[in-house]
Amino acid sequence: MKKIIFVFSILLIIVSCKKENEAKDLTEKASEAFANLLEQYNEEGFELNPVNATNAGDYRFNDKFPNFLSDRYKTKKKDYYNKFKQALHEIDDSKLSETEKMSKSVLEWDCNINLEAMSFKKDLMPIDQMWSKNLDFNQLAGGTNAQPFKTVQDYKDWLIRVDAYLIWLNSAIDQMKKGMESDYVLPASLIVKVIPQFEVLADSNVENHLYFSPAKSFPESFTDEERKELTEAYTNMVANKVVPAHKKITEFLRDEYLALGRTSSGINATPLGDDYYAHQIKKYTTTNMTADEIHELGLSEVARIRSEMEKIKKEIGFEGDLNAFFSHVRTNKRLMPFTERSQVIAFYDSIHEVMKPQINKLFKKLPKTPFEVRRTEPFREKSAAANYNAGSLDGTRPGIFYTPIPYVEKYNIFDKEDLFLHEAIPGHHFQISLAQESKELPDFRKTLWYSAYGEGWALYTESMGKELGLYKDPYQYFGMLSNEIHRAIRLVVDTGLHAKGWTREQAIEYSLNNEAESESAITSEIERYMANPGQALSYKIGQLKIRELRSRAQEKLGEKFDIREFHNQVLETGCIPLQLLESKIDSWVEASK
Repeated sequence: MKKIIFVFSILLIIVSCKKENEAKDLTEKASEAFANLLEQYNEEGFELNPVNATNAGDYRFNDKFPNFLSDRYKTKKKDYYNKFKQALHEIDDSKLSETEKMSKSVLEWDCNINLEAMSFKKDLMPIDQMWSKNLDFNQLAGGTNAQPFKTVQDYKDWLIRVDAYLIWLNSAIDQMKKGMESDYVLPASLIVKVIPQFEVLADSNVENHLYFSPAKSFPESFTDEERKELTEAYTNMVANKVVPAHKKITEFLRDEYLALGRTSSGINATPLGDDYYAHQIKKYTTTNMTADEIHELGLSEVARIRSEMEKIKKEIGFEGDLNAFFSHVRTNKRLMPFTERSQVIAFYDSIHEVMKPQINKLFKKLPKTPFEVRRTEPFREKSAAANYNAGSLDGTRPGIFYTPIPYVEKYNIFDKEDLFLHEAIPGHHFQISLAQESKELPDFRKTLWYSAYGEGWALYTESMGKELGLYKDPYQYFGMLSNEIHRAIRLVVDTGLHAKGWTREQAIEYSLNNEAESESAITSEIERYMANPGQALSYKIGQLKIRELRSRAQEKLGEKFDIREFHNQVLETGCIPLQLLESKIDSWVEASK
């Protein structure tokens, strides 16, 4: 009898092990199938938008630039998102790991928000002064950005890509003409900022043209024959293609489009209406907040930060009200110390040196991707804000912090320590580079961008200045508060412009009354919000959520709370919608108890 029981037990064990192995095999197969799906999404995404591939350091599509405005392209794009959305519905969550479940949620969000965007006719206004594809393309043209110019084939790829881009540029004119017939037009105040951006590229001086720049710096390995051939090709490209195309669009904008430019400021004055703005809020904040909720939050934050500013004004010993102090900061010559643009770059490098000894106290992992500070290219710096350009996925191209220096004698430094934290380190450079270098994230998540997370993180890092050895000068700390109130003001003026009927002038006046930026800088900012409704909301909404999560974790974990691990938990996910970040941090807190 004992022998029978023993044999039966062995059989049960064998059957159990077999079932476990079968379950394990099914899980592994499901995991492999899901990984293949994510890789396919990434691969087809690069084919759909080859410039994204170039920016990521994938150079297989360097000669491609699709006509994003064509019906054929739009159909292809819609089919792409619908295909992967349907594929996700067929995946069994029970077979996925936690990381895979996160990837599934992120992919589902990405498909849905992009499909939703395609239901609006925003392509009838394809060009503006800050966000449109022509500006991104022009950044590649100088030969110092993501588009490589190291081999003869690189140079030939760019010639082909330019031809394709000029097709898009011509389509943009066609789209704007259709928009003119149905009230889809930019405000006139934005059109006058767009015209000079094309005008400068309509200059027929070939050798000084932006698009001729790569032909002035051939690699030493090129033969004389190759140099001659490429020089002729680039001369022809600029003189006979690029310049005429830019003359055509300059004349169209100046002689036809400007006359029909809107006098209204908000997007709800166009046929896109309130529904489009609600979509933009969802897209950029990754929340379901309403315009009214955000507006009230902005007013509350502005009041709170103003009270903090009063304390700094008192510490400095300034006599007069806060608005007078704003004017003092705007015009204080001590805060405009530079005579050469190289001094500005050296100033940012010195900020980085001060921070370096403190970084490890706040972060477990540091990016390997190199980093540089550069002046914003002259063709765009008069209408551009400081910005960060990500390095390549393989780390061979550095992350670059661009700062516009149109008038070096007026370059005010009162808020520039804070700006470096946001745009460079530990802001965008850490957040983007660590995601790109991750061994855990699937490729498609390494290049995703959700503004509430990305800009929210960058704004959150501004508060770390004192911990990193900065803000010793009260003016610099006031600069941090100024940039924070600037983002709080955005909540008020963006919703004011696009949901409450505010004019451009009302928004400028509100900003002037609540921050220390110059009127010219504020005007550029307000026009930025007019061009891309909702984007400006992402910073403060994201920052407040990350602050909330940090406070919650500190309260629940007490002495077990580790700031370095908290930052690691936030950064290791890459860019994700805020609701997914909140779920992740809450799970980490519970596991850490």
